[in-house]
Amino acid sequence: MIKSLAFAVASTALLSGSALAHDAPGGGEGAKITLVYDHKLPNVPGKSMKGVLVEYAPGGFSEGHTHPASAFIYATVLEGAIRSQVNDGPVTVYSAGESFSELPGDRHGVSENASKTKPAKLLAVFVVDTAEQELTYPTKK
Repeated sequence: MIKSLAFAVASTALLSGSALAHDAPGGGEGAKITLVYDHKLPNVPGKSMKGVLVEYAPGGFSEGHTHPASAFIYATVLEGAIRSQVNDGPVTVYSAGESFSELPGDRHGVSENASKTKPAKLLAVFVVDTAEQELTYPTKK
């Protein structure tokens, strides 16, 4: 069910004509972040579902970051492989078709393309307070 939802959002996101792209918040090289879906949840007042496409060039990465305290995130790798670490857990490589989640308050210490020669993409689906405009905050060093 969740994988179907993620792929449905991914399909909708990739077909969306109103996507907004910008550089990765908190720095990072070779990272492009695009908000591809933003929809209020009609059965959960005050909450929205937001789809974010993260595209990493070969060797690309995002700096360590957190997300809003209200955010639950389900991420699916669409292309290539992503190296990720959430909180103090192990650094894990996820390949195309694999998923991971982040709970409210989690810290994302590693988020990068696992390859130096091939691009990678992931779709992060947020369930977050509708009022949240900024979805990523750099961690303080």
